Amino acid sequence: MLVWLTMIGVWIIDRLFKALVQTNFIPGETLIVIPKVFHLTFVLNPGAAFGLMAGRTWIFVVTALIVVGGVIYGQFCIPRRETLTRLSIGMIGGGALGNLYDRLVIGRVVDYLDFQIWPFVFNFADSMIVVGVGLFVLRLYQVENAQSE
Repeated sequence: MLVWLTMIGVWIIDRLFKALVQTNFIPGETLIVIPKVFHLTFVLNPGAAFGLMAGRTWIFVVTALIVVGGVIYGQFCIPRRETLTRLSIGMIGGGALGNLYDRLVIGRVVDYLDFQIWPFVFNFADSMIVVGVGLFVLRLYQVENAQSE
């Protein structure tokens, strides 16, 4: 249940943030939140992370479907006691769903988080994928270390 709740929760939060940005900004518009640190900038990204492979939407749709399928499969295979693992795959699945929705409905991904120390604009779904993968790798590391002791 944790995987489903996390995945749906991440997708809903992502949609809400993106809807707010789409409603209140025009593409390219920036709102300075913390000068020289954090801005909200509305970007329609036609590619993957950092705008790579722009225009190859079908690759990202297929990849997202595989990821979501893997998350659904994993939720039946991962023991319930593996809370961190289940949470992490829910985050990954929710992030993949968020960006998949954008690609299917808009044709591009809505990005808006613009940290001035980072050269690219991204979104909540992207963040959840990165954090989810990080937690998943951390858990794999913990399991590996526990087995080698």
